[in-house]
Amino acid sequence: MPSSDFSASLPEHFAPVALDKCYRLLNHGPTVLVSAQHDGHANVMAAAWACALDFHPPKVTVVIDKAAFTRGLIEQSGRFALQLPTVPQAALTVALGSTSAHQMPDKLQQHAVPLFASPLHGTPLVAGCAAWLECRLIPESHNQQAYDLFIGEVEGAWADVRVFANGHWQFEHAPDALRTLHYVAGGHFYATGAVVEVEN
Repeated sequence: MPSSDFSASLPEHFAPVALDKCYRLLNHGPTVLVSAQHDGHANVMAAAWACALDFHPPKVTVVIDKAAFTRGLIEQSGRFALQLPTVPQAALTVALGSTSAHQMPDKLQQHAVPLFASPLHGTPLVAGCAAWLECRLIPESHNQQAYDLFIGEVEGAWADVRVFANGHWQFEHAPDALRTLHYVAGGHFYATGAVVEVEN
């Protein structure tokens, strides 16, 4: 999908997250959508294995199989984004993780994926998510080839202020539809649950 086809506008509740707090967007272990674009082609895939790696500068990791179309876009462009889908996006997340743009070149249109351009580098982002992290690929060819492990430095981060504000998740105050997803297997997810506070 060419970048000019990103028809969604910036979401209403889309707000920047300080980079020294962006690791918190991934700390609770959510399923992510991985997006990238290169040479007029964009794609989005689902990934269950992503996590925060470092604080300064903030870094993340994500496992992307060699068969994934998105992997080639990341390797060629040197950029990708991670975003956290919400409960209403569970079926879309399964669809994006079950179909490949290798076999379905119009995958994003077929699944009606609402994309908008990142305000930082124009990386395609999926509307309706709870948070977004735009990353510069840190090339580590051994890790990528041997383990399918990609490392990115987070250069921009945003969240839906109804569910993440002042550097913290606010799931207990947000609508249930903004809960993030945690993939188990076979199309089975759990939504982020109740808060347990421990005094420290």
